[in-house]
Amino acid sequence: MSAPSPRRIVVGISGASGALLAVRLLQALHALPDVETHLVISQAGSLTLQHEMQLTPADLLPLVHRQHPVGDLGAPLASGSFRCQAMVVVPCAMRTLAALAHGLGDTLLTRAADVMLKERRRLVLVAREAPLNLAHLRNMTTLTEMGAIIYPPVPAFYQHPRTMEDMARHTVARLLDLLDLPQTLSPQWEGLHATAPLTEPAPVPPPIPASLRCTPTA
Repeated sequence: MSAPSPRRIVVGISGASGALLAVRLLQALHALPDVETHLVISQAGSLTLQHEMQLTPADLLPLVHRQHPVGDLGAPLASGSFRCQAMVVVPCAMRTLAALAHGLGDTLLTRAADVMLKERRRLVLVAREAPLNLAHLRNMTTLTEMGAIIYPPVPAFYQHPRTMEDMARHTVARLLDLLDLPQTLSPQWEGLHATAPLTEPAPVPPPIPASLRCTPTA
């Protein structure tokens, strides 16, 4: 089945730490032509967004085609007839992971992800937790068997990251790869002896508005 045009990507933000990854992914998607981004943020995700980046859901509106209230179970995302190429939950809290593993579509975020599973579409879960208990691991196994991709945002030290932004950039690049979307944020690995270690950061998306920059809190 061919992908819809423009390519629809759903981004869910749940309450785990890692709001920076979600914002950088939205910026990267916004910079791509023919990509239509739909966003849904859980209540806990909104709290984490405010705490980690001093942003509100309204601050992300310029980066998306449409933002859907998490309680709107009548939204287009709740139906399999609303064709999407893929969905990413970034970051994915363990509560969200557990709900998906047990088929609980009690919010628009979990319902939209459940739709991706039942329609056999790409679902990437950026699971952010450590250490992991047995319930976490079993839920990840269950979701993998259901067709989801579990992608913990583990730093790639072979890329010689020097800042938090470098590590976030690599994670976003891999997410774009998993979505079958073009990216120039991180080079393809050519082998240990094929290329010299990176000494400069990979290319970055368009300049980040001051309101979307990650600023440390006191």
